[in-house]
Amino acid sequence: MPITEGTAWGRPWGTTWFAIDAAVPEGWSGAPELVVDLGFIPTQPGFQCEGLAYDEAGNVVKALESRNMYVPLRAGAGGPERIYVEAASNPDIGAGWSFAPTALGSLRTAGEEPLYRLGAVRICERDETVFALERDVDVLLDTALALDRSSARRAGILRALDRFLDMLDFDDISGSATEARGELEAVLSATGARANHEVVAVGHAHIDSAWLWPVRETKRKVARTFSNVLALMEEDPDFVFAASSAQQYDWLRETQPALFDRVRSRVAEGRFVPVGGMWVESDVNLPGGEALVRQFLLGKRFFMEQFGYESRIAWLPDSFGYSPALPQIVMAAGCDRFLTQKPSWNEVNRMPHHTFLWEGLDGSRVLTHFPPVDTYNSDLSAAELDRAARQHAEKGISDQSLVPFGYGNGGGGPTREMLATARRKRDLDGSARVRMGHPEEFYDEVEHTLVDPPVWRGEMYLEFHRGTYTSQARTKLGNRRCEHLLREAELWATTAALRKGYEYPADALRRAWETVLLQQFHDILPGSSIAWVHEEAERNYALVQAQLESVVTDALNALGATTGHSESVLANAAPVSLAGIPPMSVGTPVAPAPVQATTREDGSVDLANSHLSARISADGTLSSLVDRESGREIIPPGTSGNVFELFRDTPNQWDAWDIDKSYRNTPVELGGPRSVRVEGGGVVVEREVGRSHVSQRIALVEHALEIETTVQWRESQRLLKLGFPIDVHTDHAASEVQFGHVHRPTHTNTSWDDARFETFAHRWVRLEERDFGVTIANDRTYGRDITRHPRLGGGTYSLVRESLLRAPRFPDPDADQGEHVFRHSVVAGDLQRGIAEGYRLNLPLRGATAAVRPIVAVDSPGVLVEAVKLAEDGSGDLVVRMYESQGARATASLSCSVPCQSPTRTDLLERDLEQQPDDPWTLHLRPFELATVRLRPARAVGEREEPR
Repeated sequence: MPITEGTAWGRPWGTTWFAIDAAVPEGWSGAPELVVDLGFIPTQPGFQCEGLAYDEAGNVVKALESRNMYVPLRAGAGGPERIYVEAASNPDIGAGWSFAPTALGSLRTAGEEPLYRLGAVRICERDETVFALERDVDVLLDTALALDRSSARRAGILRALDRFLDMLDFDDISGSATEARGELEAVLSATGARANHEVVAVGHAHIDSAWLWPVRETKRKVARTFSNVLALMEEDPDFVFAASSAQQYDWLRETQPALFDRVRSRVAEGRFVPVGGMWVESDVNLPGGEALVRQFLLGKRFFMEQFGYESRIAWLPDSFGYSPALPQIVMAAGCDRFLTQKPSWNEVNRMPHHTFLWEGLDGSRVLTHFPPVDTYNSDLSAAELDRAARQHAEKGISDQSLVPFGYGNGGGGPTREMLATARRKRDLDGSARVRMGHPEEFYDEVEHTLVDPPVWRGEMYLEFHRGTYTSQARTKLGNRRCEHLLREAELWATTAALRKGYEYPADALRRAWETVLLQQFHDILPGSSIAWVHEEAERNYALVQAQLESVVTDALNALGATTGHSESVLANAAPVSLAGIPPMSVGTPVAPAPVQATTREDGSVDLANSHLSARISADGTLSSLVDRESGREIIPPGTSGNVFELFRDTPNQWDAWDIDKSYRNTPVELGGPRSVRVEGGGVVVEREVGRSHVSQRIALVEHALEIETTVQWRESQRLLKLGFPIDVHTDHAASEVQFGHVHRPTHTNTSWDDARFETFAHRWVRLEERDFGVTIANDRTYGRDITRHPRLGGGTYSLVRESLLRAPRFPDPDADQGEHVFRHSVVAGDLQRGIAEGYRLNLPLRGATAAVRPIVAVDSPGVLVEAVKLAEDGSGDLVVRMYESQGARATASLSCSVPCQSPTRTDLLERDLEQQPDDPWTLHLRPFELATVRLRPARAVGEREEPR
C-alpha cells in the first residue's frame, strides 16, 4: 500500500517493509544518495527504530539509523532504482533513562499502537566539498572549545573560524565552500599534539546480545552494524574494525550468508578483527569455571574454523566486574592480552593503572589495557581525547592508549563523520594524535615501550551494579542447574562411550552449551534485561534441562545403571565423595546418621544427630547450633540465625542493576511466624514477610544444618536477605569463585573495603579461625554481604546475609514475582568438608540400579575434577580438567579405568602444550592451578591394554 510522510507505522517490536523507487535526476554531478528518515528520535542509534536496506537483487547495502540515514544510489541518471527497507519498530525502552516501569518490554503487554511516523524520504546529491567543510569546522570548533580560554591555539582557531565565516556565501554554500576551506587550512595543518599522547582508534560497535531488546532483534542488529562497517571499508582503506562474540558472527552466518562472506574477506585482509575469543561477552562473576572455559573453547574454535584467525585479546569492555579467576582462564585459552572499560564506572575508587599486568588467583598474569578515554563508544570528540591524554596513568613511560570508537550498546558502529574526524586529528595541534589501527598492533607497541608494567592483584570489583548478583533469580537458577547438569551429562556420556560404545551426543551437548553460554551474556544472567529476554531465557533453560536429563538417563542406561528412584544405589557426579560414594561413580551410600527431634515447653525444637545439635526457637530462628566434633557453638551469644530481613530497595539509578548501601537505613519491620512445627524429622516454619509468604523446612543432614526456603514473592522495590551470624573471629571471608576461592576483608579499613559492601560467591562462603571454620553453602544464590560485629563477652563475630530476592521495576516491572525455592546449609569443619557441601547441594545424588566405577580418579583430596568429556575434534580422546581447590601446592596421581595411552597436558582448546611433564600421570599443581589433560583410549596393537 502507498505511504506518505507523516504516516504512523510500526507497532512495538513489529517489522514493516518499505519499497522505495528512486530515480536520479539528469545533470547531477555529486554522489547520489537516498536519505530515509523512518521517524527517528534525535538520540543515538540502537535504542529506537532501525532499518536494513537491500538492493533489487536482495543484497544487503547498509543500515538506516538515526545518525546514519543514507543509502548510496547508482551513479548517474536513469530508470528508477528500487531499494527495500526492512524496518524494525523497536521501542525506546530507556526513554531518557528515567527508569520508569514500562509495559513495552514484553510482547504480552506492549500493545499494538504504532510508535513512529515516517519522516522525509529524499533523493539527495551529496556535495563532498561541503561535507569536508562541515568536518573541518566541527573538528576545529570542538578542539578550540576543549582548550583553555587563555590558549594561543584556541585564539588562533577561533580567528580562523571568523575569517571562514566572512568568506562563506550563505546563499551559495556549495560555490564558496572551497575558498572558505582555504581559510581553515593553516590551523588544520598545524601539528604538535598536546602531551604527545597518541590514541589508536579501533572501530567498534558494542552490540549487547540482549538487553532492552530480545535476542531475535540482536541478530538483525548484527547485520545492520556489520553492513555499515563493510560500506565504510569500501570508502576508507585505513579503517579497522574490531568485534567480539563468536555467537554474533554465527548468527550472521545463519541469517545473512552473503554478508558473512563479505566479512570473511575483510577478516582475511586484517581490517575486520574478531577479538575476544569468547562465545559472547559474558558476565564473568556469575558463570561457573567450566562455563568460562567453554566461552573460550567454543568462541575460539569458531573463529579459527571460519576465519583461520586466533585473537590474543580477551575483550570484555562492559561486564560488571572481573573475577580473580579470569587471568588464568584467559592465559590458558591462548590469550595473553585483556581489555576492559567498565571499572571507569566505579562510584568511589579509581583504578590506579591503565596498562598493567593483571594477576589472578594462581599467579597468572595477563597484559591488560583499560582505555583512559573512559568509554567504549567514543565519537573521537575533543573532550574524550583530552580525557584520555589527561587521565593516562602511564604517561611519560608509554604515551599510547586505545580508543574504541563508534555507536554501541544497541549497535550502529562508526560513521563516515567519525572517520573524517579521525583523519583530521592524525596530528592536529591542540588534540591527542589519532591513528586508526589494529588492536593487536597496539598491544605489540605497548609491550615494547612499557617493559616493566605495574601489577594489579586479585579481582577487579566493580563499585556499581551490585544488584546484578541477585536480580532475576529464575534466570540465575536456570544457569546454575544447567551448568551442573552439563557436567553430569558429559561425565556419564563419556563413561558410557568409553566403556560400552555408547554414541557420545556431541552435537546435542554443544547446542546445550551454546544456549547456556549465550544466556551468560552480561545483561541476561545478571538480570538487567527486559521481561521478554528473561521469559525466553527461562523457557530455554527448561528445554536444556529436559534434553540433558535425557542424556543422563540414556548414558546411565547404557552403563547398566538404569536411573530411577532407588535410594540403595546412587549416582554421584561430584568430584568429591557424597554419602560414602566415591567421586564420579555409582555406588551404595552409607546409612545417614539418625536425627532426633524434641519439642520443648517454650515451643522451641531441638534437632540432634551424631554430628550436630540445633535449637529452633519458637519464633522460627536458630538460637543454637553446636558442632559436636569440636564442641563449638556456631551461633554467637545473644544472636539468632536463620533471620529474615526485608529492606526498601530504591537505588538512585539503574534499578535492576544496583543495590545502594543506603538500603541498610530502611529495614522493614517483620512480624513473628504463623507456626513452628515438627514434621518428617525436621522443623517447618511458616511466616509472612511483608506481603509475601515464606515456608521453611529445617533439617539435619549429616554434618550440615539444611534449610529449604520457599518464598511466594509479592513485593515491589524490596530486598530480602537471610542472615546467619557465625561465632568466628576473623577479618576476612573466603568466597568460592571459578576454580578456587578469594579472600575478601570483612572490615572497612579503606575506601576500597567500604565500597565492597555487596559481593558475589558461587556455591559457598566460609569464615574460619586457625583451627575452626564454618561454611554456608547454597544451591542458587550469588549475592550477599558479610560484616563484623562486636561479640558479647569480647571479640567479634561475622554476619553472613544471603541476598535472596529483589523486586526492581525497570526494565522488567514484574521481575521475580511468584514462587522461588532456595536451599542453604551450615556446616562446620575443614575447607574440604565445606567444598563438598557446596557440591552436595548443587549435584544431588540420583537413583540408579548398579555400581559404576569412575572413569578417572585423582588421589589428592584438594585436586578436583571439574570436567570429563570427549575431545571437541571428534577423535574420541578423553579430556579431563581439574584444579587445585584449597590454595595449597598439591601433587596428584591421575588414573583412568579404561585402557589408554599416557596423558598429555593441553591448553583449554585441547591443544598439546609445548612442555610436558616427565611423569605424565603425576600432576604437580601450584595453588589454584587449572590443568587439562588429554588421554587417547587404546585402539591399536601395541597400545596400552590395561587401565592405569
